[in-house]
Amino acid sequence: MNDSTFTLGIVGARGHTGAELIKLVAAHPRLQLAFVSSRELAGKPLADHHPEYTGELHYENLDADAVAAKGVDAVILALPNGLAAPFVAAIQAARPETVIVDLSADYRFDGQWYYGLPELTRGRYQGQKHISNPGCYATAMQLAIHPLLDLLAGPPQCFGVSGYSGAGTSPSDKNNPELLADNLMPYSLTNHMHEREVSAQLGVPVEFMPHVAPHFRGITLTANLWLNRAQTREQIVERFQQAYAGEALVEIVDEAPWVSHIAGRHGAQVGGFTLAPGNKRVVVVATLDNLLKGAATQAMQNLNLALGIDELTSIPH
Repeated sequence: MNDSTFTLGIVGARGHTGAELIKLVAAHPRLQLAFVSSRELAGKPLADHHPEYTGELHYENLDADAVAAKGVDAVILALPNGLAAPFVAAIQAARPETVIVDLSADYRFDGQWYYGLPELTRGRYQGQKHISNPGCYATAMQLAIHPLLDLLAGPPQCFGVSGYSGAGTSPSDKNNPELLADNLMPYSLTNHMHEREVSAQLGVPVEFMPHVAPHFRGITLTANLWLNRAQTREQIVERFQQAYAGEALVEIVDEAPWVSHIAGRHGAQVGGFTLAPGNKRVVVVATLDNLLKGAATQAMQNLNLALGIDELTSIPH
């Protein structure tokens, strides 16, 4: 058995997702954290912020060239949208064999990048070094829709509700607990990035209406699907069970899943399969933790895949 270790750097490590990544890396027997870059925390010991990490690393404020000069085996970019390109260019020029997993939306529409939603795209992986990590809502939508793709009679309509951690750590109305208290905040009700992402990946137009709720973490995604032929509930459930048979991180449940049951867990739950009279309209509910299966856990699946390590290494399941 090969037990070689790989060096990994994280850029944008201050955010909620960066924190979850550091926990996963700390538990990984074959990954060695080589650097963590954060402008705001530069100079501070990593162990002071993350008790799971017991090494000597300090946060550094690294630009693209400094990251490339580290010469690591893999880099995870956990940056806001629009900032990845200089890092990708510098790493590619310095060490083309370095695996890059980008958590932003910057390369999700780039056909040269592997789009890493393992349960649906694992078969398309052909050794690509550049991996685009799907969006959190986009992951939930695709898991809810994909098993019925050939039965769709029209655009799926998806109503999404996310905890406010999905809005990141930079202060805004969407992550202000006082504003969100007793509230549900609709935003980007057409043409949301994840609406375009899912439409492109599934090859069908998808309609998506996102909302932010007062809870911290977790997504509830309710998909309304019109079918081109009548189905029984048993047929619908069987399709989902077959689609995700053997997938440790996707659980098919009977009742509609609750977001409170998935918070802090690494997989997704899909269930609540409900048919309207006539059996040509079905509603499906998916839940996942936006920081885990919607971001850090999925990045770890993708990184393990690219490094030839068992996909679930360091992921509790």
